[in-house]
Amino acid sequence: MQIEITNRPASSVARIQLQEGETVTCEVGAMIAMSTHLVVETSSAKKGGGGGFVSGLKRLVSGENFFLNHFTAQAADQEIILGPGLLGDIARHRLQSGHLVVQGSSWLASDPGIQIDATFQGIGKALFSGESVFWVKCSGTGDVLLSSFGAIYEVHVDGEYIVDTGHIVAYEDTLQFQMDKASKSLIGSFLGGEGLVCRFKGRGKLYCQSHNPPSFGQALGPLLTARSG
Repeated sequence: MQIEITNRPASSVARIQLQEGETVTCEVGAMIAMSTHLVVETSSAKKGGGGGFVSGLKRLVSGENFFLNHFTAQAADQEIILGPGLLGDIARHRLQSGHLVVQGSSWLASDPGIQIDATFQGIGKALFSGESVFWVKCSGTGDVLLSSFGAIYEVHVDGEYIVDTGHIVAYEDTLQFQMDKASKSLIGSFLGGEGLVCRFKGRGKLYCQSHNPPSFGQALGPLLTARSG
């Protein structure tokens, strides 16, 4: 499987070349176009895996779809083009060990060898970070495609790193984060417009997005007029 990400960073799409028998698993609705010799199978589990109903429910509470689409090539040199639901970027992460924790709706696609599950992040983190209580947890070996709102930038954390709430895309499970004040004073943090932030600790890879949907919605909402009748 060969992956090329084009039109970065505002309107990214992933062009994936598959050889006969190869499969890519993606979120429902991500397919933009594809070759004629690709077949799609929709299920609530990874291709060839069990426990589909429970796995689907876990993904549902983490912000993803209950179902997964599996595209398999029936001939050589088949192409599928995938894109996220929001205008933004796509990043490719090669998972070989451990887990990759992904915020809900940022998982786009992966190799069939990647297990898509959910992990509990805690009520406190969800309330104050603007993220979901449950996040997607990817494990196994293979490529994972991540999507964002705005551009994705990658950070190699070795020690500590601070991210504004709502800007986390994914992080390796060798990292942990906790909610913290943006400045020494809580009042000063909110008066400065930053409020609470996510303080990461450890050593590993972190993916962040340049924009976040809640802030965009708050800015756009007052400009929208109510629909009449």
